[in-house]
Amino acid sequence: MWAYWQSVPAHWREIPARYRLEGGRCMDCGYIMLPKEDICPVCGSKNIETVILPRKGKVLNYTVVWNALRGYEYYTPYVLAIIELEDGSRIMAQLTDISPSEAKKGMEVEMVLRKTKVSGESGIIAYSYKFRPVIR
Repeated sequence: MWAYWQSVPAHWREIPARYRLEGGRCMDCGYIMLPKEDICPVCGSKNIETVILPRKGKVLNYTVVWNALRGYEYYTPYVLAIIELEDGSRIMAQLTDISPSEAKKGMEVEMVLRKTKVSGESGIIAYSYKFRPVIR
């Protein structure tokens, strides 16, 4: 089944958010959003500026996904985390380059680009941001 979020225009429109953590900040209330929206979901303002969010943060909480949505079964188990970025904004993202048993609250992480999935028989590869433990 083909969904709107798999369309070619949506794919290209979301690349800045997916590759650079390009989000938006409401100039009226300060709310930070990823991806950037035209209208602030908090105050309704249309006064939104583009911001590049920090690429580092820490894990606030996480869960291990054992039963994935259709199309992602091959990738289980994987870890989804709520990450507080260095500027205080929060996002949900997959942790990568670790096993589920290595995930910890408070873990320092950094953004990387990784394969999200391979679609269909043509093997189209989708990439997106994920977070891995900070390499020192």
